[in-house]
Amino acid sequence: MLKYLKNIPIAAIIIIMTISSCKKNNDVGGTDPGTTNPTNNTGNNPDTSVALKTAVQSYFPNMGLAVTYTPMSTIAAYLATVKKHANVVTFGNELKEGSVVGNSGAYNYATADALYNLCATNGLQVYGHTLVWYSQQNATYLNGIIASLSTATNPAPNLVAGLNGDFESGSGNSFTNWTNLAGGTSSATFTAVAGNATPRAMQVNVATAGTNGYDVQSIGTAFSMTSGHTINFSVDVKAAAAGGKVRVVVQNANYQQYDITPTTSWATYTFSLTVAETSPVIRFNFPNTGTYTIDNLTASDPTQATGVQPGTPAQISTAIDNEMKKYITTTMTHYTGKIGAWDVVNEAFLDNGQIRTNTNYTIPAANISNQFLYGQYIGSKYDANNYILHAFTYAKAADPVPLRFINDYNLEYSSAKTDSMKALVTFVNKNGQLIDGIGTQMHISLNSSLSGIDYAFKTLASTGLKIRISELDVTLNTSKSATYTPDATALSAQSAMYKYVIQSYIKNVPAAQRYGVTVWGVSDTDSWLNTATTPDAPLLFDSKYAKKPAYTGFLQGLQP
Repeated sequence: MLKYLKNIPIAAIIIIMTISSCKKNNDVGGTDPGTTNPTNNTGNNPDTSVALKTAVQSYFPNMGLAVTYTPMSTIAAYLATVKKHANVVTFGNELKEGSVVGNSGAYNYATADALYNLCATNGLQVYGHTLVWYSQQNATYLNGIIASLSTATNPAPNLVAGLNGDFESGSGNSFTNWTNLAGGTSSATFTAVAGNATPRAMQVNVATAGTNGYDVQSIGTAFSMTSGHTINFSVDVKAAAAGGKVRVVVQNANYQQYDITPTTSWATYTFSLTVAETSPVIRFNFPNTGTYTIDNLTASDPTQATGVQPGTPAQISTAIDNEMKKYITTTMTHYTGKIGAWDVVNEAFLDNGQIRTNTNYTIPAANISNQFLYGQYIGSKYDANNYILHAFTYAKAADPVPLRFINDYNLEYSSAKTDSMKALVTFVNKNGQLIDGIGTQMHISLNSSLSGIDYAFKTLASTGLKIRISELDVTLNTSKSATYTPDATALSAQSAMYKYVIQSYIKNVPAAQRYGVTVWGVSDTDSWLNTATTPDAPLLFDSKYAKKPAYTGFLQGLQP
């Protein structure tokens, strides 16, 4: 799912309150020839006071809602609605690789754990989403692994060589080209001391840490580079005591950072950042009290090296495969006994049914730091090197107990994609029963093809695997109008579409194969489709968590 860009201070507040989702074509296509849009059966009057998780039990075991940490932990009505109506939740963001893995490769499950604990405390099961995806990756870290496999006869020049990155220039306790600040309530001193086998280094003694992580900082001078290139950085750091942090910030339009937790001995820390800027500035932030010494900062663009020998395809494939295995294994192990089902692979296909690789998909420039194509490096053919086969093999080895799903969008829109999904799971399971189920996201609209919905359920069910509606919503504002407000007619039609989807699911998927339904969000306010520029109302509850006609339509779909 195409969800949250991260670590952008202002946007982060908006992003974390929004459950966004996958690329899809819910505003494309229309009703099939000879097929009419669904209409509500006014004679079907279900008891709308019943909780969804209770109402569905005769038809499928799991009623889900997608949630994120901030509203779940701060909005009482949000939590109450989830508790009443769902028995399982899917995290919108918190278990994505890009949310867990830092630029250094360190794993941080703090937010995911906090959300898991909140859900468990309130009696909610958690569905794991997602282990392998092309989007919301830490592509900076993954591309850095590939870059590290290259060798060069003549290494790339140091881009900050003339900017006093080694702190040798200056007099007394000042450093040429560096501006040292201690703002807010912080208190800190900057001193010239002996470096790592060099005459001078910069030492920072933070007596009082500031309220903000950037209150104590040392700001360098801009250097020139080619925008969009991946830059390799290196810096020597040590601390007087363990436990503190030095934050390296590359200040540009996309603000990037790399956190170092230094030891009491000199160590060289290397990392790579893809920088969308021609003249970024490097600065060091010191968010914790303590004494830290910095020396020998370098920055280089590996494309400027000569005599470069990149890692061989086999070396790169092995390195990326190992990293994919590491994330699957580490994450599943972290939640052993806690999460009973996982989306192991997410959105493997294009709408034409091809597995997504660099030969048929170009990563947009805006997404170079968060999209990464595993199929490009490990393999996308239906053979032993297929990255999807590898992913499911690693998942089963990491923890054989949870159910393993593959999840994708537009399966109701593209029969070619649906047919490819069937062929893929058949191929993978010929190598062992690795895939237990298929998730069909179903980000649809009032114009979505009814026969396409039926075809998707029938075809997926023919695999014999469990079938899950994984991310259901019904958009209304397909014109993307900035002033859209749904009227009674639109809300009634939306109710009818929810009814049709649930009816088709029950009709076309045998009871033993129905895993359940997850609606992608709680209230219209927190839907990924509802933005400041394109308002929408795609869910079952309105902005005040009141039931909409769509809620009634969902219940009507359960009844014969």
